[in-house]
Amino acid sequence: MVSMKDISEACGVSIATVSKALNDHKDISSETKERIRLAARDLGYSPNSAAKSLKTHRTCNIGVLFTDESRSGLTHDYFARVLDSFKNTAEEKGYDITFINSCKSRPQKMTYLEHARYRGFDGVVIACVDFDDPEVRELVKSEIPLVTIDHLFNGRSAIISDNVKGMKDLLCYLFQMGHRKIAYIHGAPSAVTQSRLSSFYKTCEELSLKIPAGYITESPYRNTDGAYAQTIKLLKLPAPPTCILYPDDFSCFGGISALNEAGFKIPDDISIAGYDGIGLARNFKPPLTTIVQNTTKIGSEAASKLISLIENPKSTITEQIIIPGELFPGGTVKKMRSKITEDANA
Repeated sequence: MVSMKDISEACGVSIATVSKALNDHKDISSETKERIRLAARDLGYSPNSAAKSLKTHRTCNIGVLFTDESRSGLTHDYFARVLDSFKNTAEEKGYDITFINSCKSRPQKMTYLEHARYRGFDGVVIACVDFDDPEVRELVKSEIPLVTIDHLFNGRSAIISDNVKGMKDLLCYLFQMGHRKIAYIHGAPSAVTQSRLSSFYKTCEELSLKIPAGYITESPYRNTDGAYAQTIKLLKLPAPPTCILYPDDFSCFGGISALNEAGFKIPDDISIAGYDGIGLARNFKPPLTTIVQNTTKIGSEAASKLISLIENPKSTITEQIIIPGELFPGGTVKKMRSKITEDANA
């Protein structure tokens, strides 16, 4: 096995200089660093992770706790993109990621905290779980550096998509397009749902928009069957909505199926909008009107914040970082003609 001593002899420098060059110390010139790194590569040098861990007291391994109620795993459009960005940023900074086992078959039935300690994770990122789960709360209260995505705990940093502004932007756009009969099929109870729903009601008040109670209903996120069933109910109302908001882009496909079966053409007969900005929905014909969440920024910020907490615990500020999304107008919302215009053309 090639050692630092072999590299030092090949380059004619001390072992300490080799160590500093490979660890990117500032007191070594860039030319010397490059020469030593090339020699290390040519000799086939691979750092001993166990030895490095003993010296730095870090494993350079981050735990990822992620599971959603539909058990979609990494096929979950939104979180798959967030975690891919998280992974890329973590790897650029020299960290590996490992998923925390969330199954009943965990070794010795370990809790999340026990598993994190067992693996020796330097830190943990939590996304899309039941945040009220006692095991999750136990992990959050532990000494392990931790960052959450789309959920806020006291004393912990969180990276959160701006659901308040996103919903406001979406509803204001529908209003500007002339819609007044707007239904909202929101997701199951969660911090994200509460933010969007509160923003929906607040924006309605600001716009003096009256929304009948029957226009507000619930279906789980990414659940096409639930969206289908709730769409049918909305269509059977005495005064059906002219536009339906869905919990997310994926669930929209259930709503589209219901509308197609009922003989409605989108957006000529009825308008719809989603939330998330998944590629499939934006490439749909017509493209889905939605809020595109900045998954790249959310993932990279989560990784950067967590690694800062790991490497600089005393100087890293615990904070809530809000990442704005962007309205994608698409083509599923029809421009409604005002009654004044209709009367003038009569």
